[in-house]
Amino acid sequence: MLMRTDPFRELDRLAQQLVGPGTWTRPSPMPMDAYREGDEYVVALDLPGVSADAIDIDVERNMLTVKAERRPVAKSDDVQMELSERPLGAFSRQLVLADTLDTERIQADYDAGVLTLRIPIAERAKPRKIAIGVGSDRKEISG
Repeated sequence: MLMRTDPFRELDRLAQQLVGPGTWTRPSPMPMDAYREGDEYVVALDLPGVSADAIDIDVERNMLTVKAERRPVAKSDDVQMELSERPLGAFSRQLVLADTLDTERIQADYDAGVLTLRIPIAERAKPRKIAIGVGSDRKEISG
């Protein structure tokens, strides 16, 4: 087996060993992207190697919590591990959602190790026109 050595990779590996894997009481963070696309916010979380049944998504009031656990692959007795760099353990991320988001209609999809959450903007937060009545002549103001 040919391997190139990278001193920084070794430092990262040692630091991970000292800190240890994430646990449910002290989970590791998961990488995330968040952006607005039209009338919804999209949150993409990287969870490679995590099965869909090991992901837990909760919303309480305006707090969105995503928890996941990457478990070790079951190996037979005759397998001897040569190198193990993929982190195992618990991962978690919490997001405070604005009151303008519709937490009742959050959609979650998991594909190719990426959990994608789509959070629509609430109808009450979208711009709308208000009619003003002046006598019998009414005008609309947008805003």
